[in-house]
Amino acid sequence: MLPSDERVAEHKELASLGRLSRVLDGAIRIPGTSMRIGLDPILGLIPGLGDWAGALGSGYILVRAAGLGAARSTLLRMAGNIGVDLVAGTVPMFGDLFDFGWKANERNMALLRAHLEAPEQRRKADHSFVVLLVVGLGLLFLLCVGLSLWLFAWLLQTLIGS
Repeated sequence: MLPSDERVAEHKELASLGRLSRVLDGAIRIPGTSMRIGLDPILGLIPGLGDWAGALGSGYILVRAAGLGAARSTLLRMAGNIGVDLVAGTVPMFGDLFDFGWKANERNMALLRAHLEAPEQRRKADHSFVVLLVVGLGLLFLLCVGLSLWLFAWLLQTLIGS
C-alpha cells in the first residue's frame, strides 16, 4: 500500500493522463449519438504529421504509466495497443476510421487503472525496458510512415498513370 501523499500524487497523475486520453480518443460527442471522437483520428487526416502527433500523445501516456509503476506486462500490452493503432493508421482513410473505433489511449488507461488497483501485482518495469518499448514504437512509426508514403505514391500512380 502506498503512503497517503503518494496515493494523492498518483491519483492526480492518473486523472491528468485520463484527460489526455479523453482529448485524444473521445473529446467530442457526435450529435444525436452516444459516440465520441477525439483529436487522434481528426489529426490522422493530416498525412504523416497527424499520425505523429497522435503517437506522441500515446507514447507520453505509456512513459508516464511506467513512471507510475506499471509492470512490464502492462506496458507491453499498452505498447501493443499503440502498435495496432500505428499499423492501421498506415492505410489512408481506413486508419482514421479504425482510430475512431479502436481508441488505443482509452484501452491503455483501462489497463493502467486495472494494474494500479491490484497492489499485489505492482512490480515496476525497469528503465531500459521502457526505453526499448519507446524506441520500438518509434521504429514502427517510421516504418508505417514509409509504408504510407509508398501506398500514397502507388495510389497516385495508379490513378494518374505513368
